[in-house]
Amino acid sequence: MTDIQLIKQINSLPKELKKEVNDFVEFLNNKAKSQKKIRQRKFGYAKGFFKMSPDFNKPLADFKEYM
Repeated sequence: MTDIQLIKQINSLPKELKKEVNDFVEFLNNKAKSQKKIRQRKFGYAKGFFKMSPDFNKPLADFKEYM
């Protein structure tokens, strides 16, 4: 639907329904503004946030019999 077709349809509505259309458009605009914009992630942003133990790569004792 083009903008012109939409305007024609809105203009053909009674005054009360035009008010409802206006309220709905305002609602949609507020909804669009309230949505957070996703920022591009930066490399290394979580550096130092996670700590790994020094023996992370060592085999676990629980799996010794399977090795």
